[in-house]
Parts: sequence; C-alpha cells; structure tokens
Amino acid sequence: MKQSSDRAATTPRRLDALIIGAGFGGMYALHRARGMGLNAHAIETGDDVGGTWYWNRYPGARCDVMSIDYSYSFSDEIQQEWTWSEQFAAQPEILAYARFVADKLDLRRDISFGTRATAVEYDEDAALWRITTDDGTTFEASYCLMATGPLSVPKQVDIPGADRFGGDLYLSGKWPHHPVDFAGKRVAVIGTGSSGIQIVPVVAEQAAQLYVYQRTPSFTLPMRNRELAPDFIAHIKKYYSDLRASARHSLTGGVRPITYRPLFSVSPAERDELMEGAWQYGGLAFLGLFSDILTNREANEVVAEFVRGKIAEVVEDPDTARRLTPRGYPIFARRPCLDTGYYEAFNRDNVTLMDCLEHPIVEITEKGIRTDQGEVEVDIIIAAIGYDALTGAMLSIDVKGKDGRSLKDKWAEGGRSHLGLMIEGFPNLFVIAGPNGPSALANFILLNEQNVDWVCDCIAHLRANGFRSIEPRLEAEEDWMTKVRELGSRSLYPTANTWYTGANVPGKPRTFPVYIGGLGRYREICSEAAAGGYRDFKLL
Repeated sequence: MKQSSDRAATTPRRLDALIIGAGFGGMYALHRARGMGLNAHAIETGDDVGGTWYWNRYPGARCDVMSIDYSYSFSDEIQQEWTWSEQFAAQPEILAYARFVADKLDLRRDISFGTRATAVEYDEDAALWRITTDDGTTFEASYCLMATGPLSVPKQVDIPGADRFGGDLYLSGKWPHHPVDFAGKRVAVIGTGSSGIQIVPVVAEQAAQLYVYQRTPSFTLPMRNRELAPDFIAHIKKYYSDLRASARHSLTGGVRPITYRPLFSVSPAERDELMEGAWQYGGLAFLGLFSDILTNREANEVVAEFVRGKIAEVVEDPDTARRLTPRGYPIFARRPCLDTGYYEAFNRDNVTLMDCLEHPIVEITEKGIRTDQGEVEVDIIIAAIGYDALTGAMLSIDVKGKDGRSLKDKWAEGGRSHLGLMIEGFPNLFVIAGPNGPSALANFILLNEQNVDWVCDCIAHLRANGFRSIEPRLEAEEDWMTKVRELGSRSLYPTANTWYTGANVPGKPRTFPVYIGGLGRYREICSEAAAGGYRDFKLL
C-alpha cells in the first residue's frame, strides 16, 4: 500500500483545467468548465465549499451585501429553490447556501478538500501548468484558474508575546469549528474593522468583561437587519431576472439605489433629511444619497460629520464617544461597516474601550495584554486584525511563469494584471476576482460570475481556433494599470490607510489596485476585449 501511495503522489494527474479554491468563484468555475466538456478539477484548503464563509464563523459574522444580491444569478432554478431568511444573511446561512449549490450541481466529486497548492509553475515547452500540493500530489493542466479569493489569508498576530499567552487566542478569520463559551470570561477583542464591529455586541452580551482594543476608529452604520416577508420573497423571485439584469450593469452589482445628485445641489435642510432617512433605514443606503461622496472632500466631510454626530448621540460617556469618533480620513474610503448595536455596546458596564492610539499595545503576556499603562488580565483574546487582502492569497503560493519568473517579483510593487483577469508572462493563468478589477467595490458573487464566464469563453475560443496559450501584451497590461491608477486618483479611496491600499500589512507596497469605474462599465470593457478578437493578448 505504501509503494502504491507513493507512486500515486509522484505521477502527475493530467487535466484540462485546475481550479484553486472552492469558494463562490471556484464553485462556479468548476460548474462552467465541466459544462464545456473540460476535464476539470478543483482543490480547496478547507474541508468543504464556501471559501471565506467556511472559515469566518466568528460571533456575529454576517454579510454586508443584501442576500438577494449576494447569491448566484446563473441558474434560475437555484434562485427559485433557495429562500433567504434575512435581508443580510448570517454566516451559517451563507455556508448552507454554498453547500446547497454544491449538492445541487454535484460539485464535490471533482474537488479535493483539505488540499493546498504550494507551487504553480508554467512549462512553456509543454504549454501547461504544473501544480504541486501540500500532500505531494502533482497536477498538470492546460489552464489554471486562481479562485483564491481577495479575502482569504488572515493576518497572523504579530504582537510580541502572542505565543506565550496562557488563555485562548482566536483569529476571527480562522474561527474554530466548535462553540466558544464567553460566559463569565474576561475577553479582549483586538481590532475594530468590520469583523471586530460585528463581534463586539455579541460577545458583550455574554462575557463578564470585554476590553475592545481600538487603533483606528471605523465609521459604521446601523444595519437594521430584518426578516424577509413571504410576499416580498415571492415578489423578488417573480422579477429576479429583471433585477439581475439591472444589477449586472450597475455600479456595484446590486439593486441598491444610486443617484447623480451632488451633495451641494440640495439645501442643508434637505440633505440632513436625506441623511436622517438613510440612517433610520439602515444598510448602505448612505452610498446612494449623493454622487460625489467619494470624489468631493467637502461633500464627504458633511456626511462624515453627520455620522460623527450620531456616535455622540448614541454613546453616553463623552470621552468614550470622542475616542470612538473617526477623524483624519474620508468616510467610506475604508470599506463601510454595518453593525447591530456596536456603539450601544459601549454603554454597558462590562465593556471598556482601550485606545491604542493613546496607549499602544506593548506585548501579550501569559495572562493578558500590556500597554504602556499596565497589564489587563483576560481569559480569551480575539484577534480581528483583518486579511492580507487582494494579493495575499496568490502570493502565498510559489507561482512561476515563463522563464521561471516569479509572481512575487512581478508584484513586488503591487498587484498588476490586464483587466484583473490575466498577467503578462503567465500564459493560461486566469485570475478570478483578483486585484485590478472592481474587487471589493462590487458584489463579489456577480463579479465572480462575470470573471468566470469571460475566462471560460476565452478558453473556448482558444480550443476552437487551435491556440495553445494566451497572455496579455505588456503594453496592454501597462495601459490597464494606468487606467486603474488614474481613476483611483480621482477619488478619495487612496487617501485612507486601509486594506484596500495594503496599509494594514507591514512592508506591503502602498497601491490602490481596484478599478473604480463600476461593475457595469467593467463588464463592457471585458466584453469588448473578447469581441475584438483578443487584440490585447498574445495567442500562440
């Protein structure tokens, strides 16, 4: 048996297409590839489908995109059979949805779970990719699809002493798959981005004492989640095809209203009324109020000041409210957060805000966390410190293209590609929802669908016309990157220190590798590239 196993491990498995990742992008890629008649297979680090939602099981984990948008559109049968229970779905329901789709499409038979790609190397003579995994398996594939996801590599705790903490230390992005009991415990949450903001209100209700370690205050808006009524669900399902058509050509890939109304085109009284209505309605309604929130700094400051005023209204202690109030960066230049009772949690007697701007964390000790003011003893530490986003997942794999060129070298100054889909010097390597596309500014699932459809249509074109490889021309890649940078520079996004720009990872290049022209325009550009006979690409 041992000899047979060893032979199996060293004999490459030949495929048409290998897909790395079985989140929503990888699942759809596998379905499309199989539907084309390709011999396709996927590998996935987790033990089941779902990608980020397989790992993100922390208390309060919930999507900030509406459920009716954050779901597949390619199958009306799936749309009609699946029913969402809430406007903003919680992690267990999203994971259940991913599993439902996997069952419906019988995807698992072509997925190797618990398998991580360690090396991806191009053989130019054979025109194929050789993929090695952590268990020693080797795949050879004509096409490699990187569906690794933009938010799938959690940052590790880099605070001195973390390895000697005697209690339980959890990463929000790699939460254990068993219940965690906070009752009667002293808990510390490090980080107040989206995950921390969702975690705090839930843990506050259970823990004996909760310490929230905040470095940069976030702007967060009330989610005001609600159950979906049966008549509303029936209405959505009746008109789903129309809603999807509209979403595909919208700015964000959703049905949220948008406007062409600049903020200063309405009176102060009217804009206050509009903002109050958006605050009471909840969700991301603010982003549809004015057209220039993210291009006009003065307009942005008006909205920011309105939200700051709400913090002061909700948080009872004036000093705590002051420290929770964001300043120094534009509202929505960091990914907007939605919460349920976050600011209200700081009115509880068992919740203490620890300001790491005034008193930085010095170290984690055996018993807790020490700042320059002294040590706080805790039983549990939750590190909600975010991800090495957009490029981290691909760079965690040793990817080498033509002439042994490393992707790490190619991306030494930041992620670069053509259309966010392909990389010069890396033929037949396709990227799904990676950097340089709409990425975090769009509905990921519709973006995944669009990317996968483009990739599969491209592969069909290659096979129908006898081409064995495709890669972008260098000048096309440079032109696209110039467009991405120029569009980004017209906005306020690059002015904030965020994971958008890589500022949350020490030593990471500071760029803004996101196309902000909107999903609808991005779809048009990608379609034009294909309809033009792939003129911006080298086809061999």
